[in-house]
Amino acid sequence: MGFSLASFSPDGRGRPSLHRALFVVCIVVAAYTAAQSVSAQTSSYLGFDRNDYPGDQNLPALRQTFSFVGYWLNNPPGETSNNWAGKRQTLDSAGFGFLVLFNGRLDAALKSVSKARSLGADDGQSAVADARREGFPARTVIFLDQEEGGRMLTEQKAYIYAWVDAVGASGFRAGIYCSGIAAKDDENVITANDIRQHAAGRSIIYFVSNDQCPPSPGCVFPKSAPGPSQSGTAFADVWQFAQSPRRPEYTGSCSAKYNANGNCYPPTVTEKLHIDIDTANSADPSRGRIR
Repeated sequence: MGFSLASFSPDGRGRPSLHRALFVVCIVVAAYTAAQSVSAQTSSYLGFDRNDYPGDQNLPALRQTFSFVGYWLNNPPGETSNNWAGKRQTLDSAGFGFLVLFNGRLDAALKSVSKARSLGADDGQSAVADARREGFPARTVIFLDQEEGGRMLTEQKAYIYAWVDAVGASGFRAGIYCSGIAAKDDENVITANDIRQHAAGRSIIYFVSNDQCPPSPGCVFPKSAPGPSQSGTAFADVWQFAQSPRRPEYTGSCSAKYNANGNCYPPTVTEKLHIDIDTANSADPSRGRIR
């Protein structure tokens, strides 16, 4: 599209003035910019996460499908070690963005509100120290892994918000991984909504898990990734829509079936690497790449 100002005259004889021409140009440019902005906002990117590092040899094949990868700062749930440590530069060089994860405490470890608040502050500082040690820059989003769902108990909220405050006070940004599924045994409370409603204005970025079909498409790897808001949580920035192993109570109606053993495997890797599949509004949802 092009405009020639030579065709506009200020002589007032039925031909638009230069000012009017410039106004038209500005409107067109503004509309184009807005359209580009909307397009950028609606772009979504596939990623994956798993407890075990997938191996350097599998990164080129994984990069064919995924834009970002979950990166554990401490021991993943149920694990006694963390083999992601020291791999940030390798993954960055391979072209991956990051979803930086910190495994939080289960309710059984919290005991009381005061204990929970103290543990949350300590763990938030530990998460930042781990992120710095791994080479992540300031303002990287660190997602607290909250494995328990339903309505958060008083001590769980004390832990979460103390953790969020500690991370934010250290120059990083706080996110949380939590359930986006209505808890049928807990008055249909959705954990993400519960945490957000009681956050008292805290800035928290949400990574929700909802592998229920629908809205989940199941174990699939679409070229055009579904947007996180399609998870049922409109304010989500990241959505985990498939898990390994699958949960039959949620995935029974998925048209895209999981492997016979219940796992989801990436299409471009010959080695059987079971993964969880994520989608995000950014190819680097934690903004953890150093450019």
